[in-house]
Amino acid sequence: MTDLIVFGEDWGAHPSSTMHLIAHLPGDNRILWANSIGLRRPRPTLSDLGRAWRKLLAAFRPKPARAATPAPFPVIQPLVLPMATSRLGRALNRHLLARKVGAAARAAGLHKPVLWISLPSAIDAVGALGESAVVYYAGDDFGALAGVDHAACLAMEVELAARADLVLAASPTIAARFPAAKTHVLPHGVDLDLFSTPAPRPADLPDGKVAGYYGTLASWLDYPLIAATARLLPEWRFIFIGPIGSDVAPTDLALLRAEPNIALLGPRPHAALPGYSRNWSAGLIPFRDNAQIRASNPLKLREYLAAGRPVVATPFPALLPYAEHIAVETTAAGFARALEASLSDTNTTARQSRVAAESWAARAATAASLIAAVVP
Repeated sequence: MTDLIVFGEDWGAHPSSTMHLIAHLPGDNRILWANSIGLRRPRPTLSDLGRAWRKLLAAFRPKPARAATPAPFPVIQPLVLPMATSRLGRALNRHLLARKVGAAARAAGLHKPVLWISLPSAIDAVGALGESAVVYYAGDDFGALAGVDHAACLAMEVELAARADLVLAASPTIAARFPAAKTHVLPHGVDLDLFSTPAPRPADLPDGKVAGYYGTLASWLDYPLIAATARLLPEWRFIFIGPIGSDVAPTDLALLRAEPNIALLGPRPHAALPGYSRNWSAGLIPFRDNAQIRASNPLKLREYLAAGRPVVATPFPALLPYAEHIAVETTAAGFARALEASLSDTNTTARQSRVAAESWAARAATAASLIAAVVP
C-alpha cells in the first residue's frame, strides 16, 4: 500500500493522463486528490471571475460537488494565492496547503504520503505535508502551453524538479529538461477496453465518408490545412468534437465555419468518444509544428489506434513509434489522398495490436514500481 496526495487537474473536468494513471495504480492505495492550483494569475474577465468563484465555493463546500466521473477517493479544493512568486505569498501558500491538505490527509488516514505533483504551481506543498517522497509528473511542456504564465511556471518547475525524488515525463522532449539520473519517460497509455469494443453509431455522426477529430479546438490545430483538405473532398464530411479554445487562448474557427462539409459538434463525454472513432471512416490529427506539439504525447493517438480505424496525421515526434500504422502527410493534397486510400484499408487488427501492451494499467504499474524504488 502507498499513501498518495495527488496535486492534479480538477478531478472529472476532463480525462487527464494523471487521472488515468492514478485510477489504475496497482494495490490498495490510500489516495487524496487535490484539485487544480492554477498556472496563471487571474485576469478581470467574466470567465476568470467565474472560475475563481467556483474555486471558492468548492474550497468551503462541506462535501465536494458531484463530478461527471465519481472519484474513488476524497477530492478537495485547496485555496491558495494563484501563481504566488513573492516570499510572503509563497509562505502563505505553504501555510494554507499544510492546513487544508494536511487536515484532509489525516482524515483519510494517510501517513508519510508520497506527493504526486502534476502542476508546478503546487511547489509550495513540498516539505509542508510530512511526505516520504516527491514525484513530479511532467505531462506537458509548460513553457509552450497556451494560457500559462510561462516564466513563473518554468521557474517553479525547475525548483520542483530539483526537489523531487522522481520525475516522470510524458515524452523524451520533456524528459531532456530534467536531471537524467532521476527522470524516466512514461508515455501515455490507452483505455483498451473502452476504445477497442464495438460501439453504436451516434445519431449525429453523418453517413458516408467521414473524417473525424476530437479534442480541444485550439491554436495547435492547422486550420488552413483542414479547410483546404475539406475543399478537395466535397463529398466527405469532416466532424470536430470538443470545446473551442478559451478566452485565455481564443481560437478563430472562421476557416472551418466557411466550409459546408465541416461540422463542429461541440464537446462529448469521454465515454461517448468510441462511438465516433470506431464508426467514422478515418481519424484526423492535423497538428501544427510548434514547441508544444513537439513535446506532446496526445492521448487521442493511442485511442484512435485502439479504435482500429485509419488515421491521417501531420508529423510530430510522438508519432514515430507508430508511423507504419498512420498515414503521415504535410499537405492538403496528401491528406486528401490518404483519406481516399483509407476507404480500402483493412488493417484494423494491426492497429489495435500495436497498442495492446500500452494500457493505462501497464503504465501505472511502471509508475508504481518507480515510486516504490524512491520511497524510504
